Amino acid sequence: MASSTSDGSVHDGEIRLWREEDWWIATDVETGVTTQGDSRGAALDNLDEAVALHNGDTGREPTDAELRNLGIDPAENTTGDRDPPDVLE
Repeated sequence: MASSTSDGSVHDGEIRLWREEDWWIATDVETGVTTQGDSRGAALDNLDEAVALHNGDTGREPTDAELRNLGIDPAENTTGDRDPPDVLE
């Protein structure tokens, strides 16, 4: 594998990206987390999410605009004081 430095040392935040057949593979060198995607952008987006999860970042609530982009009406997406029906106790 090619190195990003002449002496092979790792840089903070170093990412390696390569193609294998129809997939792009992205690795965060520091954590060892590796993902894939059908494009460079998809592989890097997947890596961002996987590294965040690896580091314990459980994410954030989606914005109303993000919900609408997914075809969900935020006004109808409420459970009040109850747990959503798909949450196991």
